Amino acid sequence: MEETQNLKTAVVAIIGRPSAGKSTFLNTACQEDVSIVSPIPQTTRNAIKGIVNTSFGQLIFIDTPGYHESEKKLNLKLKNVTESQLEGIDCALYVIDATRQPGDEEALTARLLEKLQAKTVVAINKTDLPASKPLAIRDFIKKTLPEIPGERILEMSAQKDIGINEVLKALYDISPEGTPIYDEETYTDQDLTFRICEVIRGEAINRLADEIPHAVYVQVADVEKRNDGKKLWIRAFLCVERESQKGIVIGKGAAKIKEIRVAALKKLSEIYIQKIDLDLQVKVDKNWRQKDHVLNKLI
Repeated sequence: MEETQNLKTAVVAIIGRPSAGKSTFLNTACQEDVSIVSPIPQTTRNAIKGIVNTSFGQLIFIDTPGYHESEKKLNLKLKNVTESQLEGIDCALYVIDATRQPGDEEALTARLLEKLQAKTVVAINKTDLPASKPLAIRDFIKKTLPEIPGERILEMSAQKDIGINEVLKALYDISPEGTPIYDEETYTDQDLTFRICEVIRGEAINRLADEIPHAVYVQVADVEKRNDGKKLWIRAFLCVERESQKGIVIGKGAAKIKEIRVAALKKLSEIYIQKIDLDLQVKVDKNWRQKDHVLNKLI
C-alpha cells in the first residue's frame, strides 16, 4: 500500500533590503502579480500575502517592505511592519542581492533573523547577473548567521525563475505538518479595494521619475458593481503631496495620467472577469507622508 505524504502548511515572512527581489520572488512563486515590482526601492508598503500550493502543501508568504535605516516617518512605519511580521511565523525567507556588497544595512537586516536561524532559508538572488558575487554573500551569511546550514543557503534568479523550486522545497522541509488554510485556487488574500490601489500605484510609480513615486498614494473613492455584476465601475485618485507634482502626474495634454489609466485598466482586466470602467484623477493631499491618519490608513 502506497504511503500518503503528510502535507505541510507554513506562514513564511520574506525579509530583505529594498530592491533585493522579494516581490519578484513572490510573483514568480505564485505565478501571479501579487506584489508591485519596480526598480524604485521601497515600493512595498504593506505586508502582502501570496499563497503557493503544491503537492507538498501550502506556503503562505508575507512580502514585507524593504528593511533599511531611515528616520523618515513613512520609513519608520515600514520598518515596524517588517519587524511585526516576524512574530509567530513558521519560517523566514531571507532574500539577499548577490550584486551588492553586504554592508551595515545588510548586517542590520541579518540581525532581524538571529533568533530565527533554525527556521530560515537564505535565497541569494540575481545570481544570473555578471556582477553577482554569491561566494561573498555565502561568507557574509556564515559570519552573521552561522547556525543556518549550507543546504538552506540557495542561489536563484527570481526574475528568470531559476532556483525557485529549490527554495520552495527547502522551506517545505522545515515547515510543520498541517492542513491548508486557503483553498488551492487562492493565490492572495488581498481584498478588492487594496488590489485596485496596488495595481494603480504600481503602474503609476513605474511611469514617474525622481521623488514622485514615493510621494504618491492611491485612494479608491467608489467601487460599484453594475450590469448585474458584469461591470466594475471604479473611481480612484492618485494623491500627491504638492501642487507642483500634480502637473507632472497629469502630464502634457493629460498624456501621463491617461497612460497610467490605460495600463492599470489592462492589468485589472487580466485579474477580474468583470468589464472594468476606471475613472482616474489626480489630487493634492499636502504633506501626506507626515500625517499619521493617512499613514495609518495606508499601512
